[in-house]
Amino acid sequence: MLKVWNSLSRTREVFGSIIPHEVRMYTCGPTVYERASVGNFRAYVTWDILKRLLRSEGLQVTHCMNITDVGHLVGDGDQGQDKMQVTAQKTGKDAWQIAKEYEALFLQDAEALNIELPPAPLLCRATEHIEEQIKLIQILADKGYTYQTSDGIYFDTSKFPDYGKLSGQSLEEKKEGARVETNAEKRNPTDFALWKFSYPGGVDRETLSSTWDERRGTLDDIHPKRHMEWESPWGLGFPGWHLECSAMSRKYLGQPFDIHCGGVDHIPVHHENEIAQSVAAYAVPLAEFWLHNEFLTIDGQKMSKSLGNFYTLDDCREHGIEPLALRYFYLGAHYRSKLNFTWQAAEAAQNALTKLRQTAREWDAPTEADTAVLAAFNEQMHDDFNTPAALAVLWEMVKSDLPGERKAATLLQMDELLGLKLDEYVAKPVQIPEHIAQIAQRRWEARVRQDWTEADQLRHELESLGWVMQDRESDYTLKPSR
Repeated sequence: MLKVWNSLSRTREVFGSIIPHEVRMYTCGPTVYERASVGNFRAYVTWDILKRLLRSEGLQVTHCMNITDVGHLVGDGDQGQDKMQVTAQKTGKDAWQIAKEYEALFLQDAEALNIELPPAPLLCRATEHIEEQIKLIQILADKGYTYQTSDGIYFDTSKFPDYGKLSGQSLEEKKEGARVETNAEKRNPTDFALWKFSYPGGVDRETLSSTWDERRGTLDDIHPKRHMEWESPWGLGFPGWHLECSAMSRKYLGQPFDIHCGGVDHIPVHHENEIAQSVAAYAVPLAEFWLHNEFLTIDGQKMSKSLGNFYTLDDCREHGIEPLALRYFYLGAHYRSKLNFTWQAAEAAQNALTKLRQTAREWDAPTEADTAVLAAFNEQMHDDFNTPAALAVLWEMVKSDLPGERKAATLLQMDELLGLKLDEYVAKPVQIPEHIAQIAQRRWEARVRQDWTEADQLRHELESLGWVMQDRESDYTLKPSR
C-alpha cells in the first residue's frame, strides 16, 4: 500500500489510480535556457524513484514531461523578456539554437544520473504544441475567463472561485501578498498571461516599425525582435509559461490524470494557474494527486549564479563526484525536506557509494533475496518513499551476518527502486588490468627496498588511474577508487 503526501489535500493519502492498474503521471520539466543545476536534478531523481515504485506495484505508468522552450519570462512572472531570448542575446545565437543546445545537455545529464525520461512524444516541447495552447485559450475566452491588454491575453482569476485551493490561500490573501505589479492593465495582481504579444497590441514588427517614433529610442532597443513567435486570433505572440503544461498534459494523459509532480516553488503560482485554466476550461479536476519536492540549498543558501554557488554535473565531476554519487546524495534526505548541498556532504556520498560497490563485489552470486529485509525496505519506500530510512535498512543488511549470496540478491532488488546501477558491481570481483598490476608490483618492490620517493610516485600514478593500493605487513591489496 503506497502512501503519498498530497499537496492538494495537505494530508498523507493511500494512492489509488483513476483507471485500475494504470497510472498517468505528469512532471514539470526544465526550461532549457541554461544548464540544469544539481538543484534542478533533485526533482527529476525524486520522480524517477516514484515511477520505479509505481511499476514495482505492477502498475503501467504513462509518464509525460514538458520541455519549456518558449514563454518562461525572467522573474517567472508576466513581465520582462523570455529567458530563451535573453540567453540568445548574451551568446550571439538565436533562441532556437539555445533551446536545442540546453535540451541536449539536459538529456545527457539525466542519462548520467540514471533517470528514465519519457519517450517521444511524451517528452514534449512547448514550441511543438502551439495549436493546442491556442485552442485552450479560445475555450477560456468563449467561457468569459479572459481579457485583453496591450501586451497580451490574461486569465481573470476573480472569475475562478477555487483560485488558491492548492496553496491554501484565498484570492484576497494572494492579492494582499502580491508584489507590486508593473502592469497597470491587469484587473487583479494574480491574473496571469495566457498569450503574450510580441509587440504592443499584437501587431507585427513591420506595422510597428511603420509608426515608430525614434524619439522614444530605437525600435530594437525598446522592442527587440523575437526569435520565437506565432500568429494567433489575438495577434502575433507566444504562449504564457503556465499554458503549456495544461495543454500538453490533457493531450497525452487526458483530464483528470493521476499524479502531477513539481517543486514546492511551483505551488503558489505555476501549479495554481495550471489548475485554474484547466478546470475553468473543462470543468473537471486537472490531477488527483499533487506531489512536490523541497529545495536543495547550497551551504545553507539559495542556489544563485550571483552567489557563485550554481553547480552542475560537470562541477561535481571536477570535484571527483560522479553523477550516481549525486543520486545517492539525494536519496539521503526525504524529498519533502530541504537538503543542504556541500562538497563535504557530496564527498561523503561518493565514499559511501564506493564502499557499497566494493563490498558488494566480494559477495557470491545472488541466489534468493531475504524476504524480511525486503519487507522492511519496502515498508519505508511505500511510506511516501522515505529513501533515507530505506537506505538505513540497506546498510543494516550489508553489515549483517546474512550469507553473501542472499545479500547480493536482496541488494539487487532494492536497487530496482534506488537506481544506483549496482548490478554492475554485485558479485563481480575486480579484474585488475595487467599494466595496473605491474605498476603496483613496482611500487611494492620500491617500498621493500625503502625507496620512498619512487614508492610515493607510483602510488600517485595508481591513484590518477583510479586505483587505491593499501599496504599490509607482507603484501598489499589493490582496489578501484570507485
